[in-house]
Amino acid sequence: MGDEPVMATNDDASECKRGAVQLGYWQDSYISSFVRHMEKRAPEINRGYYARVKGVERFIQKFLSKAGSLAQIVNFGAGYDTLYWRLKEEGIHISNYVEIDFPNVTSNKCYMIKRNKELLQIIHEQDGEIKFSSTDMHSGNYHCLGVDIRNLGLLETKLQQAEVNFSSPTLFLAECVLVYIENDCVNRLLQWISSRFKSGLFVNYEMCNINDTFGDVMLGNLRARGCNLAGISSCKNLATQKARFQSNGWHGTKAWDMVQIYYNLSASERQRIEKIEFLDEQELLIQLFQHYCICIGWLGQEFSDINFEEC
Repeated sequence: MGDEPVMATNDDASECKRGAVQLGYWQDSYISSFVRHMEKRAPEINRGYYARVKGVERFIQKFLSKAGSLAQIVNFGAGYDTLYWRLKEEGIHISNYVEIDFPNVTSNKCYMIKRNKELLQIIHEQDGEIKFSSTDMHSGNYHCLGVDIRNLGLLETKLQQAEVNFSSPTLFLAECVLVYIENDCVNRLLQWISSRFKSGLFVNYEMCNINDTFGDVMLGNLRARGCNLAGISSCKNLATQKARFQSNGWHGTKAWDMVQIYYNLSASERQRIEKIEFLDEQELLIQLFQHYCICIGWLGQEFSDINFEEC
């Protein structure tokens, strides 16, 4: 079975996001360039994706407002994510943006970018050349790299090829990525990052509180699709999520379940999206939110006061 079912979760998440964008939950003018197919999802799934996207986005904004134009972003398991193009559209300048995923996924993404004039124009730098290989792409400050993050030697080599500066403030993003990786590999990855980078913020969106009936159903669904949840023991609760950072050299960590995240988003935005689709069972949404979280870890003191709550 290998990693194929895990790669398929990228297609699934991308289709969910495209469907929610189509309904007007949030704006993303680039997702349709990567995702053609859409399936109608239940309203609570769409609201779940809304909270996920907006929650992660708030941490990205807080990081960028502290790090400024020196900022680098390393997006693990990036799939068909469109963040680079959206930041460009907003006129936000960062020094380096790196996407990492399985080579099968990145070769598809590179192919799509190569064939899309609009996407290519946005990543193209004045006088700069765009370098493609079958799985990788380098253009100015955008890099798409095919590498299994369990292979730290190759990961370091590829990051050096992308001219990542280990001294610059770096944002690491992972959405439902670490849960598929053996705990010792995740520990090694987190330890390697904390020993190589001086200043950074890791934002991890993932399952939590899975030790109940609802959690069992969630895990059963994923296992039925062939997904081996090798890192599930770190998803027991918020404490186990934070423990990974605490025991691997990070200077601090905080975590919030998605109930806290959702009700901390702007009330007017929540009212707007709650009108898009009628939701029968509020309890189901709350249960869903209780089983996902955002956990952050930081290196250096620059990001130690980042909180989710609005200042």
